Amino acid sequence: MDHFLTLNEFFRKHFGQRVQKIPLDAGLGCPNRILGKGGCIYCNEKGSGTGASLKKIPLKKQLLDGMEWARRRYKARLFAAYFQAFSNTFAPLDMLEELYLQITDIPEIVAVAIGTRPDCVDGQVLDLIARCFPDKMVWMEYGLQSASDRTLQAINRGHTVDDFVRAVEITREYPFLICAHVIFGLPGEEVREMKDTIGLVRSLGIDGIKFHELYVIKGTPLWRMYKQGLYTPMDQDRYAKMVAWAIRTLPKDTVVQRLTGDPAPGELEAPDWAGRKQETICLIKKYFEQGDLAERDW
Repeated sequence: MDHFLTLNEFFRKHFGQRVQKIPLDAGLGCPNRILGKGGCIYCNEKGSGTGASLKKIPLKKQLLDGMEWARRRYKARLFAAYFQAFSNTFAPLDMLEELYLQITDIPEIVAVAIGTRPDCVDGQVLDLIARCFPDKMVWMEYGLQSASDRTLQAINRGHTVDDFVRAVEITREYPFLICAHVIFGLPGEEVREMKDTIGLVRSLGIDGIKFHELYVIKGTPLWRMYKQGLYTPMDQDRYAKMVAWAIRTLPKDTVVQRLTGDPAPGELEAPDWAGRKQETICLIKKYFEQGDLAERDW
Protein backbone atom coordinates (compact mmCIF):
# COMPACT_ATOMS: atom_id res chain seq x y z
CA MET A 1 0.00 0.00 0.00
CA ASP A 2 1.89 3.06 -1.25
CA HIS A 3 -1.01 5.47 -1.56
CA PHE A 4 -4.13 6.40 0.34
CA LEU A 5 -7.45 7.69 -0.95
CA THR A 6 -8.02 11.41 -0.41
CA LEU A 7 -11.37 13.15 -0.53
CA ASN A 8 -10.31 15.05 -3.65
CA GLU A 9 -9.53 11.78 -5.43
CA PHE A 10 -12.75 10.21 -4.19
CA PHE A 11 -14.83 13.07 -5.56
CA ARG A 12 -12.97 13.00 -8.89
CA LYS A 13 -13.73 9.29 -9.26
CA HIS A 14 -17.45 9.87 -8.65
CA PHE A 15 -17.99 13.19 -10.44
CA GLY A 16 -15.18 13.25 -13.00
CA GLN A 17 -13.79 16.57 -11.74
CA ARG A 18 -12.81 18.53 -8.69
CA VAL A 19 -15.51 19.05 -6.06
CA GLN A 20 -14.66 21.79 -3.58
CA LYS A 21 -16.00 21.52 -0.04
CA ILE A 22 -17.48 24.79 1.28
CA PRO A 23 -17.65 25.11 5.11
CA LEU A 24 -20.88 26.48 6.58
CA ASP A 25 -21.77 27.73 10.04
CA ALA A 26 -25.52 27.32 10.61
CA GLY A 27 -25.34 28.55 14.21
CA LEU A 28 -27.08 25.48 15.63
CA GLY A 29 -24.95 25.08 18.74
CA CYS A 30 -24.22 21.92 20.65
CA PRO A 31 -26.25 20.10 23.33
CA ASN A 32 -23.09 19.52 25.32
CA ARG A 33 -22.74 23.29 25.74
CA ILE A 34 -26.31 24.59 25.58
CA LEU A 35 -27.77 22.08 28.04
CA GLY A 36 -25.43 23.16 30.82
CA LYS A 37 -22.88 20.36 30.47
CA GLY A 38 -20.00 22.73 29.83
CA GLY A 39 -18.91 21.41 26.45
CA CYS A 40 -15.82 19.44 25.47
CA ILE A 41 -12.71 20.65 27.26
CA TYR A 42 -10.97 21.61 24.00
CA CYS A 43 -13.83 23.52 22.38
CA ASN A 44 -14.48 27.27 22.30
CA GLU A 45 -17.56 29.28 21.34
CA LYS A 46 -16.96 28.84 17.61
CA GLY A 47 -17.08 25.06 17.79
CA SER A 48 -14.35 24.47 15.18
CA GLY A 49 -16.31 26.49 12.65
CA THR A 50 -15.69 29.74 10.82
CA GLY A 51 -17.57 31.92 13.30
CA ALA A 52 -19.79 33.15 10.47
CA SER A 53 -22.99 32.70 12.47
CA LEU A 54 -21.62 34.96 15.23
CA LYS A 55 -21.13 37.59 12.53
CA LYS A 56 -24.76 37.11 11.42
CA ILE A 57 -23.78 36.03 7.90
CA PRO A 58 -26.77 34.22 6.33
CA LEU A 59 -26.17 30.57 5.48
CA LYS A 60 -26.85 30.93 1.77
CA LYS A 61 -24.51 33.91 1.52
CA GLN A 62 -21.79 31.86 3.24
CA LEU A 63 -22.28 29.19 0.60
CA LEU A 64 -22.41 31.48 -2.43
CA ASP A 65 -19.41 33.49 -1.25
CA GLY A 66 -17.48 30.29 -0.64
CA MET A 67 -18.36 28.97 -4.08
CA GLU A 68 -17.21 32.20 -5.72
CA TRP A 69 -13.92 32.05 -3.82
CA ALA A 70 -13.38 28.41 -4.86
CA ARG A 71 -14.09 29.27 -8.50
CA ARG A 72 -11.34 31.88 -8.43
CA ARG A 73 -8.89 29.89 -6.29
CA TYR A 74 -9.32 26.38 -7.74
CA LYS A 75 -11.40 26.94 -10.87
CA ALA A 76 -13.90 24.56 -9.28
CA ARG A 77 -17.28 24.07 -10.94
CA LEU A 78 -18.86 21.57 -8.54
CA PHE A 79 -19.17 21.91 -4.79
CA ALA A 80 -19.98 20.10 -1.56
CA ALA A 81 -21.85 22.03 1.14
CA TYR A 82 -20.27 21.24 4.51
CA PHE A 83 -22.36 21.96 7.60
CA GLN A 84 -19.31 22.20 9.82
CA ALA A 85 -19.66 24.14 13.06
CA PHE A 86 -21.08 22.42 16.14
CA SER A 87 -23.89 19.84 15.78
CA ASN A 88 -25.83 20.27 12.56
CA THR A 89 -28.70 17.95 13.48
CA PHE A 90 -29.32 19.59 16.86
CA ALA A 91 -32.52 21.55 16.23
CA PRO A 92 -36.25 20.95 15.74
CA LEU A 93 -37.02 19.17 12.49
CA ASP A 94 -38.75 22.18 10.94
CA MET A 95 -35.71 24.37 11.61
CA LEU A 96 -33.37 21.78 10.15
CA GLU A 97 -35.56 21.46 7.08
CA GLU A 98 -35.51 25.23 6.56
CA LEU A 99 -31.70 25.25 6.78
CA TYR A 100 -31.13 22.26 4.54
CA LEU A 101 -33.54 23.46 1.86
CA GLN A 102 -31.57 26.68 1.46
CA ILE A 103 -28.99 24.82 -0.61
CA THR A 104 -31.11 22.37 -2.58
CA ASP A 105 -31.81 24.76 -5.46
CA ILE A 106 -28.13 25.27 -6.34
CA PRO A 107 -27.33 22.76 -9.12
CA GLU A 108 -23.56 23.05 -8.65
CA ILE A 109 -23.93 21.51 -5.17
CA VAL A 110 -23.50 17.80 -5.83
CA ALA A 111 -22.67 16.65 -2.30
CA VAL A 112 -23.56 17.55 1.27
CA ALA A 113 -21.59 16.82 4.42
CA ILE A 114 -23.30 17.17 7.79
CA GLY A 115 -21.08 17.32 10.85
CA THR A 116 -22.77 16.34 14.08
CA ARG A 117 -22.57 14.32 17.27
CA PRO A 118 -23.53 10.64 17.37
CA ASP A 119 -26.06 11.37 20.12
CA CYS A 120 -27.84 13.93 17.91
CA VAL A 121 -29.17 11.63 15.19
CA ASP A 122 -32.20 9.37 14.94
CA GLY A 123 -34.47 7.99 12.25
CA GLN A 124 -36.51 11.19 11.98
CA VAL A 125 -33.46 13.34 11.35
CA LEU A 126 -32.03 10.92 8.81
CA ASP A 127 -35.42 10.65 7.08
CA LEU A 128 -35.41 14.44 6.75
CA ILE A 129 -31.91 14.50 5.29
CA ALA A 130 -32.87 11.82 2.78
CA ARG A 131 -35.92 13.85 1.72
CA CYS A 132 -34.01 17.12 1.43
CA PHE A 133 -31.08 15.71 -0.55
CA PRO A 134 -32.43 12.83 -2.67
CA ASP A 135 -30.15 13.60 -5.62
CA LYS A 136 -26.95 14.50 -3.75
CA MET A 137 -24.14 12.48 -2.22
CA VAL A 138 -24.53 12.73 1.55
CA TRP A 139 -21.70 12.34 4.04
CA MET A 140 -22.65 12.09 7.71
CA GLU A 141 -19.67 13.16 9.82
CA TYR A 142 -19.76 11.89 13.39
CA GLY A 143 -17.37 12.97 16.13
CA LEU A 144 -16.11 9.79 17.77
CA GLN A 145 -12.80 11.21 19.06
CA SER A 146 -11.96 8.10 21.10
CA ALA A 147 -13.14 4.52 21.54
CA SER A 148 -12.59 4.78 25.29
CA ASP A 149 -15.56 5.77 27.44
CA ARG A 150 -13.11 6.75 30.16
CA THR A 151 -11.47 9.22 27.80
CA LEU A 152 -14.81 10.55 26.57
CA GLN A 153 -15.80 11.22 30.16
CA ALA A 154 -12.45 12.87 30.92
CA ILE A 155 -12.83 15.31 28.04
CA ASN A 156 -16.48 15.96 28.97
CA ARG A 157 -17.57 14.73 25.58
CA GLY A 158 -21.13 13.96 26.74
CA HIS A 159 -21.71 10.80 24.71
CA THR A 160 -20.51 7.19 24.84
CA VAL A 161 -18.87 4.81 22.41
CA ASP A 162 -22.18 2.95 22.19
CA ASP A 163 -23.82 6.19 21.02
CA PHE A 164 -21.39 6.27 18.11
CA VAL A 165 -21.98 2.62 17.25
CA ARG A 166 -25.74 3.17 17.34
CA ALA A 167 -25.46 6.23 15.07
CA VAL A 168 -23.45 4.22 12.55
CA GLU A 169 -25.94 1.36 12.63
CA ILE A 170 -28.99 3.52 11.95
CA THR A 171 -27.17 5.56 9.30
CA ARG A 172 -26.39 2.35 7.42
CA GLU A 173 -30.12 2.08 6.74
CA TYR A 174 -29.78 5.09 4.40
CA PRO A 175 -27.78 5.68 1.21
CA PHE A 176 -25.31 7.85 3.11
CA LEU A 177 -21.57 7.68 3.60
CA ILE A 178 -20.08 7.95 7.10
CA CYS A 179 -16.97 9.80 8.19
CA ALA A 180 -15.54 9.43 11.71
CA HIS A 181 -13.60 12.19 13.45
CA VAL A 182 -10.85 10.96 15.77
CA ILE A 183 -8.40 12.86 17.97
CA PHE A 184 -4.91 11.69 18.86
CA GLY A 185 -3.17 13.00 21.96
CA LEU A 186 -6.19 13.11 24.28
CA PRO A 187 -5.47 13.31 28.03
CA GLY A 188 -4.50 9.96 29.49
CA GLU A 189 -4.33 8.16 26.15
CA GLU A 190 -1.30 6.22 24.98
CA VAL A 191 -0.70 4.15 21.85
CA ARG A 192 -3.01 1.35 23.02
CA GLU A 193 -6.04 3.60 23.34
CA MET A 194 -5.39 5.27 19.99
CA LYS A 195 -5.02 1.85 18.37
CA ASP A 196 -8.32 0.79 19.91
CA THR A 197 -10.02 3.82 18.34
CA ILE A 198 -8.74 2.90 14.90
CA GLY A 199 -9.74 -0.70 15.53
CA LEU A 200 -13.33 0.37 16.18
CA VAL A 201 -13.43 2.50 13.03
CA ARG A 202 -12.12 -0.44 11.03
CA SER A 203 -14.53 -2.96 12.57
CA LEU A 204 -17.54 -0.77 11.74
CA GLY A 205 -16.52 -0.38 8.11
CA ILE A 206 -16.53 3.42 8.28
CA ASP A 207 -16.26 5.02 4.81
CA GLY A 208 -14.02 7.94 5.74
CA ILE A 209 -11.95 9.38 8.55
CA LYS A 210 -10.63 12.71 9.74
CA PHE A 211 -7.57 12.84 11.96
CA HIS A 212 -7.05 15.69 14.42
CA GLU A 213 -4.27 16.33 16.90
CA LEU A 214 -5.42 17.71 20.22
CA TYR A 215 -4.28 21.30 20.39
CA VAL A 216 -4.86 23.83 23.12
CA ILE A 217 -7.12 26.80 22.31
CA LYS A 218 -6.89 29.85 24.52
CA GLY A 219 -9.67 30.25 27.07
CA THR A 220 -10.87 26.62 27.03
CA PRO A 221 -10.86 24.21 29.99
CA LEU A 222 -8.00 22.37 28.28
CA TRP A 223 -6.07 25.65 28.19
CA ARG A 224 -6.46 25.98 31.95
CA MET A 225 -5.27 22.39 32.40
CA TYR A 226 -2.26 23.13 30.21
CA LYS A 227 -1.42 26.28 32.16
CA GLN A 228 -1.58 24.29 35.40
CA GLY A 229 0.75 21.61 34.05
CA LEU A 230 -2.01 19.00 33.96
CA TYR A 231 -1.81 18.35 30.22
CA THR A 232 1.13 17.92 27.86
CA PRO A 233 0.38 17.94 24.10
CA MET A 234 1.49 15.11 21.86
CA ASP A 235 4.72 15.83 19.98
CA GLN A 236 4.66 16.22 16.21
CA ASP A 237 6.78 13.21 15.33
CA ARG A 238 4.70 10.82 17.41
CA TYR A 239 1.47 12.19 15.98
CA ALA A 240 2.74 11.78 12.42
CA LYS A 241 3.77 8.18 13.07
CA MET A 242 0.43 7.39 14.71
CA VAL A 243 -1.56 8.76 11.76
CA ALA A 244 0.66 6.98 9.24
CA TRP A 245 0.16 3.70 11.10
CA ALA A 246 -3.60 4.26 11.29
CA ILE A 247 -3.96 4.88 7.56
CA ARG A 248 -2.04 1.70 6.79
CA THR A 249 -4.26 -0.23 9.20
CA LEU A 250 -7.55 0.92 7.68
CA PRO A 251 -8.94 -0.58 4.44
CA LYS A 252 -7.37 1.00 1.36
CA ASP A 253 -10.75 2.33 0.17
CA THR A 254 -11.19 4.39 3.35
CA VAL A 255 -11.41 8.06 2.35
CA VAL A 256 -8.82 9.98 4.37
CA GLN A 257 -10.52 13.36 4.52
CA ARG A 258 -8.13 15.10 6.88
CA LEU A 259 -4.63 14.45 8.23
CA THR A 260 -4.33 17.17 10.84
CA GLY A 261 -6.28 19.93 12.54
CA ASP A 262 -6.24 23.57 11.54
CA PRO A 263 -6.47 26.03 14.46
CA ALA A 264 -7.90 29.45 13.75
CA PRO A 265 -5.40 32.34 13.62
CA GLY A 266 -4.68 33.81 17.04
CA GLU A 267 -6.35 31.01 19.02
CA LEU A 268 -3.56 28.45 19.35
CA GLU A 269 -1.71 28.14 22.65
CA ALA A 270 0.08 24.80 22.15
CA PRO A 271 1.69 22.83 20.65
CA ASP A 272 3.35 25.27 18.28
CA TRP A 273 3.65 22.64 15.55
CA ALA A 274 -0.15 22.53 15.27
CA GLY A 275 0.17 25.85 13.46
CA ARG A 276 2.49 24.32 10.83
CA LYS A 277 -0.05 22.22 8.97
CA GLN A 278 1.88 21.50 5.78
CA GLU A 279 4.97 20.50 7.74
CA THR A 280 2.92 17.94 9.68
CA ILE A 281 1.26 16.60 6.53
CA CYS A 282 4.65 16.12 4.87
CA LEU A 283 5.90 14.25 7.93
CA ILE A 284 2.84 11.96 7.94
CA LYS A 285 3.33 11.17 4.27
CA LYS A 286 7.02 10.45 4.85
CA TYR A 287 6.25 7.91 7.56
CA PHE A 288 3.40 6.44 5.54
CA GLU A 289 5.69 5.84 2.57
CA GLN A 290 8.28 4.20 4.82
CA GLY A 291 5.90 1.33 5.49
CA ASP A 292 5.64 -0.60 8.73
CA LEU A 293 6.31 1.39 11.87
CA ALA A 294 7.67 -0.36 14.94
CA GLU A 295 5.70 0.63 18.03
CA ARG A 296 8.93 1.08 19.94
CA ASP A 297 9.64 4.08 17.68
CA TRP A 298 6.51 5.90 18.79
